[in-house]
Amino acid sequence: MDLVPALEEPLKKVLGPATAKVMAEHLGLHSVGDLLHHYPRRYEERGQLTHLADLPMDEHVTVVAQVADARLHTFASAKAPRGKGQRLEVTITDGSGRLQLVFFGNGVHKPHKELLPGTRALFAGKVSLFNRRLQLAHPAYELLRGADDEAAETVESWAGALIPLYPATAKLESWKIGKAIQTVLPSAQEAIDPLPESLREGRGLLPLPEALLKIHRPHTKADIADAHARLKWDEAFVLQVALARRRHADAQLPAVPRKPAPDGLLSAFDDRLPFTLTDGQRKVSKEIFDDLATDHPMHRLLQGEVGSGKTMVALRAMLAVVDAGGQAAMLAPTEVLAQQHHRSIVEMMGELAEGGMLGGSEQGTKVVLLTGSMGTAARRQAMLDLVTGEAGIVIGTHALIEDKVQFHDLGLVVVDEQHRFGVEQRDALRGKGKQPPHLLVMTATPIPRTVAMTVFGDLETSVLDQLPAGRSPIASHVVPAADKPHFLTRAWERVREEVENGHQAYVVCPRIGDDIDEPADPKKSAKKKSPEDEAEKRPPLAVLDVADQLTKGPLHGLRVEVLHGRMHPDDKDAVMRRFAAGETHVLVATTVIEVGVNVPNATAMVIMDADRFGVSQLHQLRGRVGRGSAPGLCLLVSEMPEASPARQRLNAVASTLDGFELSRIDLEQRREGDVLGQAQSGARTSLRVLAVIEDEEIIAEAREEATAVVEADPELTQLPGLRTALDALVDEEREQYLEKG
Repeated sequence: MDLVPALEEPLKKVLGPATAKVMAEHLGLHSVGDLLHHYPRRYEERGQLTHLADLPMDEHVTVVAQVADARLHTFASAKAPRGKGQRLEVTITDGSGRLQLVFFGNGVHKPHKELLPGTRALFAGKVSLFNRRLQLAHPAYELLRGADDEAAETVESWAGALIPLYPATAKLESWKIGKAIQTVLPSAQEAIDPLPESLREGRGLLPLPEALLKIHRPHTKADIADAHARLKWDEAFVLQVALARRRHADAQLPAVPRKPAPDGLLSAFDDRLPFTLTDGQRKVSKEIFDDLATDHPMHRLLQGEVGSGKTMVALRAMLAVVDAGGQAAMLAPTEVLAQQHHRSIVEMMGELAEGGMLGGSEQGTKVVLLTGSMGTAARRQAMLDLVTGEAGIVIGTHALIEDKVQFHDLGLVVVDEQHRFGVEQRDALRGKGKQPPHLLVMTATPIPRTVAMTVFGDLETSVLDQLPAGRSPIASHVVPAADKPHFLTRAWERVREEVENGHQAYVVCPRIGDDIDEPADPKKSAKKKSPEDEAEKRPPLAVLDVADQLTKGPLHGLRVEVLHGRMHPDDKDAVMRRFAAGETHVLVATTVIEVGVNVPNATAMVIMDADRFGVSQLHQLRGRVGRGSAPGLCLLVSEMPEASPARQRLNAVASTLDGFELSRIDLEQRREGDVLGQAQSGARTSLRVLAVIEDEEIIAEAREEATAVVEADPELTQLPGLRTALDALVDEEREQYLEKG
């Protein structure tokens, strides 16, 4: 029988089934190796035991004290009407002050026997206030037994050492996790090192067993720093090797090179453009055309500021592929956006979008739309056009991924707003080509460089950071509706002024407002209303209510329409058409207009309850105005108090139009785990000590090292430790692939 390697040993064999069950269910830890990689969140330092005289409210504290008094009370309660309810009150002192401990119900028996007057112990719990007295309810405790000297020594070593504090749960306190780790720590000696020896020695990093020992049992702060430096490298390197292998595997795939015909569809399109491309658009287009001309699939991420002309770059790439006899598919996250892209591409192409046959450059090609809610006949026709090759370009939603959809010769897949699609969805569409098609992924949410390297590390990156000529600046202001109601009145006057000057406006609300209403953003739905919110007579913040209020009130006489996700697609399309044609003055909408909606005549946007939206989302929404030659105006309405973090976030958005700067702010506030969790399979659980923004240098260096290692040995036959670490990461990736952003 094979012996299980020490680090793969299941915890239930080592720690017992009860503890192992809690660790598995609440912390996701199953093996000895998992537990060794459950690193301390922070360390208590010598003397950091809290004195009873200066206990902070609502914080978890650890104190060393002596029991002065213990009393058991019996009382009647709903659960124990005959006076059988029990409460144990224990008073403890450390010479500087006194504190009450309270235990209830079944939890009184053990402490009643153990916490006798004179007993010394370590107590840990959350400080609360009851009857104007500080107390710890149901604290965890550890008795300090033995002679006074011995007990003093225990406290001294317990308080004197750097005490690791672990991410814990209500079912398992930090010190119990610490004890479990002490039990398995000897196994750390058998940890197989994933880093190549030359890399580790070249960078002066600790061997892995030593790093694990020092992070769990440090003697000095230098030990912690050394361990962190080593473990950060592990995380960065293993992740970058996974991405480098994906890039390497993709580079081995065959693809049909797609070079545009010299006087074909692309040339005809460029000739009819009423403006010149920006330098940025030219540069990025060249990178894309170079990739398309190779015989392995392009994998490129195109990130660009809101309104930087990504769609134009993507369209030119699609036309190049159609020129070369292939088809191009654009995948959009919502029907509104798919319809918008279809409409704007057909408009930009003019008669070139009315072609008969694929690749008939002078005659153009057919551009079709395919969404889930189209009528059967229209869907059937669109699918027929794709399978025969009649349509060179298709724009659609998830409906494109369905098995029934077949292509004549799919050459390029363009994915818009990558963070809303999973790897699986991307791959399903790529699987529709006879050979793997080229892939262009677009996002208008600017991503800091390190996140791009980590999250989209399997893609080459192009950045469009220059706005097209003729784009106007957008002025952004926070409107404090609760503190200064007259500011809100002025906001509606500004909207009227814009309309009187021949322009249009958006009003954005977080909710729809019908009876089956839910917040538009599920992540925001968990937000409880604060007492300030409840106390204020707040204006209704739902599309239907706000539209009604505005029509009867401040915007009386203007043509106001609503747009939200639960409308019938035909109705949505009709509303957008009327707005685009200038027939509607004000569009009251949910975030369905967040991405890609392009109405150059819309110059003003009022975002109600702006504090309910994320930083990147506000930046996206704001990008819907100022798309023409007239300056844009974005008003962020909030009832949050001035000093609140929500208002600070809004001030940050109002103060800069730089999406990359805002994405850093957003990331710092949300913690990168959140970003990685939604965008890099497995990364949420695989990054424990690596901080994506702070550790930019490590990530960049790890990427270089990983690329070199994979090129030299794609199967990693010489590096068994690295293979093991990779298998663990890839398992997690498989479990939790991309969530919807």
